[in-house]
Amino acid sequence: MALSKEQLKEVETSLIQLAQKEIGPLIKSQSGTKFESFEDKANNVDLVTVVDKKVENIVQEFLTKKYPDFAFVGEEGFIKGETKIGNKPTFIVDPIDGTTNFIHGYPYSCTSLGLSEGGKAVVGVVHNPHLNQTFHASKGNGAFLNGERIQVTPRPLILQKSIIGLESGSERAESPGSNFETKLRTTNNLLSEKGGFIHGSRSHGSTAMDLCYVATGLLDAYWEGGPWAWDVCAGWCIIEETGGIMVGANPGEWEIPLENRRYFAVRGGAKKEEQNWFVESLWSHVEGQLSY
Repeated sequence: MALSKEQLKEVETSLIQLAQKEIGPLIKSQSGTKFESFEDKANNVDLVTVVDKKVENIVQEFLTKKYPDFAFVGEEGFIKGETKIGNKPTFIVDPIDGTTNFIHGYPYSCTSLGLSEGGKAVVGVVHNPHLNQTFHASKGNGAFLNGERIQVTPRPLILQKSIIGLESGSERAESPGSNFETKLRTTNNLLSEKGGFIHGSRSHGSTAMDLCYVATGLLDAYWEGGPWAWDVCAGWCIIEETGGIMVGANPGEWEIPLENRRYFAVRGGAKKEEQNWFVESLWSHVEGQLSY
């Protein structure tokens, strides 16, 4: 039996309290202090700190005690090929999204706390303690920023008049057909006067923050390959509760799972037909195929 709107709201409230009272102060106090105290995960720009692990332990201990029947998937405890997201309620957590920002003291690191059910994002809380921003939502209950409902101002959704979140990511191999090359070529196509000629691109170094800014309408869209389910689960729920949509980064990927690793978010404030047209318009400028 699916969780009710009331149950989802209760989880949302619990995650907000956890993020603001326990996790936020820790992240804020340690940001910029761990420059010599990190490990490489995949390469020398894919980083993890002792604080990432500490935060995940705090979150997991709290949630498994309060919700013992729910599963838990965290970035630091993930085991490739073994960790799976099933149909039962599952907390999907990124203890610090924007770890490189955190290490450098750049104020776009946050904790991203999501809940999935049936493989779909149903609760999301993203807390950035540096900017005092808490984005939160649960399915059917609306989305909020610091307790105030998010309402995206209706306005035309046109590629040539858009600001889009684009990230370089940590994978930097420059071989022909690589994901990095696909990103570079697509970014060039979107910015070029002879291509999409968008108003501009923005890079916050945090998937969760990018998604939240799409949810509020500050960004018109976010296109990226490489993030994991814990990067997008919370933000995905927040976006859908504001009338936005999430599809795949590769052309034709209209229906995607949480673990797709190729994401394209589009804001609300526009009709469904307009959103679909925008998606296809951007897809026409994707050069190459993202594969993870």
